[in-house]
Amino acid sequence: MLKEYFKYRKKAIVYFKNHPEYNACVHVLGGIAIGILIAVPLTFPHPLRWAFVFGGLSIAGHLYTLAAKK
Repeated sequence: MLKEYFKYRKKAIVYFKNHPEYNACVHVLGGIAIGILIAVPLTFPHPLRWAFVFGGLSIAGHLYTLAAKK
C-alpha cells in the first residue's frame, strides 16, 4: 500500500514539475479556499459554498494529475 502511494506521489510531482502554470493554478485555488474558510466567516454569511467550489476544483486538479497520461 505504501509502495502504491509513493508511485502516485512521484507521478504527481513529475506532472506538476513539467506543467508549472497548472501547478500554480491548482494551488492558488486551494489557497483561495483556505482563505475563504479562515477570513470570510467573520464578515459574510454562508461562505462555505464558495470554499467548497474552490476546494473542489483544487482537489479535482490534483486528481487529474494522477489520471493524466504521460
